[in-house]
Amino acid sequence: MEPVKAAIVGLGWWGRKMTQLVQSRSDRLQFIRAVEPDPAGRDFAATEGIPLSTSLDDVLTDSDVEAVILATPHRLHGEQIAAAAAAGKHIFCEKPLALTKAEAEKAVELCRSKSLVLGMGHERRFEPPMADLLAKAAAGELGRLLQVEANFSHDRFMTLAKDNWRLDPEQAPAAGMTATGIHVTDLSVQLMGPAKDVRVICESLASDMVQGDTLSAHVHFVGGGSAYIAPTLATPFYSRFAVFGTEGWIDIRDKAHVEAPDGWIVTRGMKDMPIETTDVPAAEPVLDNLNAFATAVRGEAPYPITGEDMVNNIALLEAIVLSAKSGMVETVK
Repeated sequence: MEPVKAAIVGLGWWGRKMTQLVQSRSDRLQFIRAVEPDPAGRDFAATEGIPLSTSLDDVLTDSDVEAVILATPHRLHGEQIAAAAAAGKHIFCEKPLALTKAEAEKAVELCRSKSLVLGMGHERRFEPPMADLLAKAAAGELGRLLQVEANFSHDRFMTLAKDNWRLDPEQAPAAGMTATGIHVTDLSVQLMGPAKDVRVICESLASDMVQGDTLSAHVHFVGGGSAYIAPTLATPFYSRFAVFGTEGWIDIRDKAHVEAPDGWIVTRGMKDMPIETTDVPAAEPVLDNLNAFATAVRGEAPYPITGEDMVNNIALLEAIVLSAKSGMVETVK
C-alpha cells in the first residue's frame, strides 16, 4: 500500500522515538511534516529531513497531510483532536486519550462521526506475547477469567526538572498512572470488560512528587473479577502482566522498557499440564501499532483498539485519580 502521509506533533522523548522508527523502518507510514514549538526540535527534524512548523494549524491546512500523530502533553489532547478532526485528518494519540470519561467520549464520537480512524499509543497490545495472551483469552482457552495482576514501574522521572509537565499533578495525576498504569488498565479492560469500582493507595515515599510516587489500585469489574495494578515512579524498571483463569494462567515479564525492547519471559500454567517458561525475542510494538493505524487509515483492516475500550479505560483512570485523592472506594461512572 502507499504509505500514509502524516505529521508528527511533538518532538520530545516519545515523539523522537516514533519518528526514528517510522522514518527508518515503516513502509506504511511516512512523516512529511513535524510540529514542535521548542527550538530544541529543529536540529532533530533537520536530521530526519522533515520540514518543521511551530503551529499545529500549519499542518492541518496542508492537503498532503492525511493524519496527525500526537505526542503532546495530556492537557492538549482534547483541543488537538478536535482541531484535527475538523480538518478531516486521521488521528493517532499518545496515551492517555483524556483525563475524564466525558472528554474521551467526545474524542471518540468526533472521529466516528467523520469516519476518521482514531489510534491510541497502547503498544503493549502489540507485544507478541501480549497479543498471544489476548487471543487465547478471547478464544476461551484460559477459561473464566478471574484476576489480573500488573506492575509497570520505573524511576525515569526521578531526575526530571521540577517544571516538567510530566510532574504536573494536574496533567499527570496519581503517581505513574498516566505514564505507565494506563497501559495495564487498557489491557485489563480489554480482558475483563468495564470496571465497576476501584480503591487506590497513593503516597509519596521516595520523593516530593505532588502526585505521589507509589500507587496500588484494586479494581472490581462489572462482570466480576478483579485487577491489582501498581504503577510506581520510584523503583528500577519492572514490568509484569499476568492473567488468571479457570483453565490456565499466563505471566509476561519484560526484559527492558519498550523504548529499547529486549524481549519477554513468558510463564504459563495450563490445567493438568506442567508449567512452561519461554523466552520471546525482541520486537517493536510501537512500530507495529503505528503500522496498524496506517493500515486502518487505508481501509485494509479495522484498527484493533475500539472506541468503547478507549472510553472504558479513561473512565477507570478518572475513578483511580479520584480514589488516589480520597483513599476511598470510587465508583467508575
